[in-house]
Amino acid sequence: MQTRRSNRERTDATRAALLESARGLFVQRGYAETSTPDLCAAAGITRGALYHHFVDKRDLFRAVVASEARLVRDRIAEATPGKLSPRQALLAGGDAYLDAMSENGRTRLLLIDGPAVLGLDDMRAIDDAHAAAALSEGLAAAGLARNVPVAPLASLLSAAFDRAALDLAAGQDPKSVRKAMRWLLQRVIDDDGAGATAARRSRR
Repeated sequence: MQTRRSNRERTDATRAALLESARGLFVQRGYAETSTPDLCAAAGITRGALYHHFVDKRDLFRAVVASEARLVRDRIAEATPGKLSPRQALLAGGDAYLDAMSENGRTRLLLIDGPAVLGLDDMRAIDDAHAAAALSEGLAAAGLARNVPVAPLASLLSAAFDRAALDLAAGQDPKSVRKAMRWLLQRVIDDDGAGATAARRSRR
């Protein structure tokens, strides 16, 4: 015998359907060209149901962007199991970020429309809670940046990774872009390691 779904289950199902359909429209048409009636029709819900879950279209868009950011962080986490050394995890995490950003529409949502619609401060907060946090944690775990604050270094590297993702989305040669990004990260790792070795020797 089938059991009736609880109110919570129905609410979660409606929210999930709304997020999924909204993502598709935001990717296909862009934020500005997607109307509230379009979102309701695509999800098969009433306008009242939409406003039950979200304050307005911008609030729904933010939820979509935050969901995409979580998926990116999840991909990075999957690619960096505990058996890897911290430095190996940095390289694997960098590759995983570019892989995750190759998902259709994700670059537009996170790197183009996201900052334009939500503003830099809101996007920075989302990024700091997800991919940027993973990068900062990786740098700290690897013992890098002894003479450079981790937060600014992570911010600069994050910007480089975002640029690489945009270049890939624009159709630039994937092998070249990925090779250049991996070289940059490897230099940070190698140069810091060399500096740490030199510092230890100078104290002897």
